[in-house]
Amino acid sequence: MPRETEIKLKIEDVKALRRRLKQLGARPVTARQARVHQENVIFDTPQGGLAKHGQLLRIRTETPQGPGKARKAKPRVLLTFKRPVPQAPAWAAPSDEFHKVREEIEMEVTDAATLTTIFEGLGMKGWFRYEKYRTTFQLPASKAWARGLLIELDETPIGTFIELEGPAAAIDRAAQELGYSKRHYVLKNYLMLYVEECRRRGEQPVHMVFPVRVFPE
Repeated sequence: MPRETEIKLKIEDVKALRRRLKQLGARPVTARQARVHQENVIFDTPQGGLAKHGQLLRIRTETPQGPGKARKAKPRVLLTFKRPVPQAPAWAAPSDEFHKVREEIEMEVTDAATLTTIFEGLGMKGWFRYEKYRTTFQLPASKAWARGLLIELDETPIGTFIELEGPAAAIDRAAQELGYSKRHYVLKNYLMLYVEECRRRGEQPVHMVFPVRVFPE
């Protein structure tokens, strides 16, 4: 099963980060990925069987937010399954303690509603919903060390984060280029970060979504 290696970084000064990305020559991967709204729904059994085993089953709907053709593009629906990497034998090299490494299968599907109906028919339900705006960048080919690296800027209801995904060495170099060290690495998922933020605010966790806009009549 393919493996995903990533970290998050909490961004306090978004303008400074964007300036640094520009200095490094970072560009959106494609026009479609310039900025997309992501609506994510995590599914599990009523007993939380997947979560108990560190597994994740998610339907993500991506809607382009950019101008022109990108904004008119049809939303993309992705089905993702993640699970912990099987424990290595005692004689193998030690596991990576600085990066989040998981096995991942991801595929594009055509209909989130139909897939949801199937999951519900199997006894699962969408128990947690979270949304964010994501812009995916890559560094220029001249930076050979960054081959295979994705820089994903996430605007979320609990703040702005960068996800660095790719080879571990490229992640470490990119974090350093952006002014961060390993002590800044965040390995928790957005669900855990959201629950922690709710506790800090004294709020009851529900779903990590943006406030509903109310427009005057």
